[in-house]
Amino acid sequence: MSEKDKKINIIDNLDEEPVVDFSEESGEALESVLQKALAAKSEELKALNDKYLRQAAEFDNYKRLAQRDQREQIKFGNEQLLKELLPTVDNLERAIKAAKTDKSNESLIQGVDLTLKQVLTVLGRFGVQAIDTVGKPFDPSAHQAVASVPSDTVPPEHVVEEFQRGYRLHDRILRAAMVTVSTGRAADDAN
Repeated sequence: MSEKDKKINIIDNLDEEPVVDFSEESGEALESVLQKALAAKSEELKALNDKYLRQAAEFDNYKRLAQRDQREQIKFGNEQLLKELLPTVDNLERAIKAAKTDKSNESLIQGVDLTLKQVLTVLGRFGVQAIDTVGKPFDPSAHQAVASVPSDTVPPEHVVEEFQRGYRLHDRILRAAMVTVSTGRAADDAN
């Protein structure tokens, strides 16, 4: 460092203007270098900003998916337990049906009937509803056709008889109803 450069940085010489020798060529070169550096930093800033925005959007999507999964888990978390209870409901219904045909032990029928109503009430509190079938149009998403029969009273593609009741948990099918579907009038099948 020359003696002159050392004096520029001394506190005593603050009032003096530093003498910097910039020729026109070196000034243009410096300006060009600075412009390039500024452009490079601007591009880098733009790339980093785009990366940040993409990551922020991905994180928002992840949060929404996690919240939706959590709501689904809460809503359908007891699905397996409820599926396991459905055969018990079926057996209670069969016991009532069999006891009514015998017309014996009326108090037994009433007890089993009350038990069934209680179980169905508990299931209803958890969002389980029976699927209506008899006389309704056949719906492959809610009904499982096990037979088809001609019928003069039930229109074609409608449920004639229910073998096993189906159940829905909120908007999801727990178990499809096993049904018999009408093919239409018996006379139409003969033609």
